[in-house]
Amino acid sequence: MGGLNWFSLRCRCRQLQFRLRPVDEREHGEAVGRRALGYPSTFVAGFLALIYIVRGFFTKTLDADTGKSLARMIYGIVCFATLFSFVGTVLGGIWADQSWGRFWGWDPKENGALIIVLWNALILHLRWGGLIRERGLVNCAIFGNVVTAWSWFGVNMLGIGLHSYGFTEAAFKWLVLFVASQLAFIALGLLPAKLWKSFNQSSRA
Repeated sequence: MGGLNWFSLRCRCRQLQFRLRPVDEREHGEAVGRRALGYPSTFVAGFLALIYIVRGFFTKTLDADTGKSLARMIYGIVCFATLFSFVGTVLGGIWADQSWGRFWGWDPKENGALIIVLWNALILHLRWGGLIRERGLVNCAIFGNVVTAWSWFGVNMLGIGLHSYGFTEAAFKWLVLFVASQLAFIALGLLPAKLWKSFNQSSRA
C-alpha cells in the first residue's frame, strides 16, 4: 500500500515538474514567428485566388496574361507558405519538447499546424504532377483559406488541449460565415469556363 502511495506521489511530482518547466521565450518566439509568416502567406495566396475568381467570373478583365501572372504569384506564395509553416511547426515541436517534455502531443493546435503544412504541400504536389492547372490552383488556394482559418482560429474554440482559448459564439459565427463564403467562391471556380465573362467569347464580342 505504501509502495502505491509512493508511486502516486512520484507521478504527481513529475506532472507538476512537467507543467512548471521553464519556457524559452526566444525559441517560442522563433516558432511563432515562422508560423506567423507561413499562415498569413496562405491567406495572401487565397486572396489573390479570390481576385482571379472575381475578375474572371464577373468581369471581362481577366485576360490570359493576367490569369497566368496571378497563378504564378499564387504558386510562389504557396511555396513560401509551405516552407515557413513547416519550419515554424518543427520549431514549435522542439520548443514543446524542451518546455513540456514532448515534441508532439496531437494537440488540436498542433494538428491544425500540420494540416496547413500538408495542404500547402498537397497543392504543390498537384501542381508539379500536372493534376491541376491554373483554375485548379486557384480553387485549391481558396480552400487554403478554409484550412488556415479553422486551424488558426477554429481549434481555439474547441475547449480542449493546451492551446484552448475559450469558445465564443460570435467568433464561431464569423468563422462559419467566412468558410461558407470561401466555399461559394470555390463553387464559382468550378463552373465551366463558358459561364465566366472573361472566357465567354460571345460576351467579348
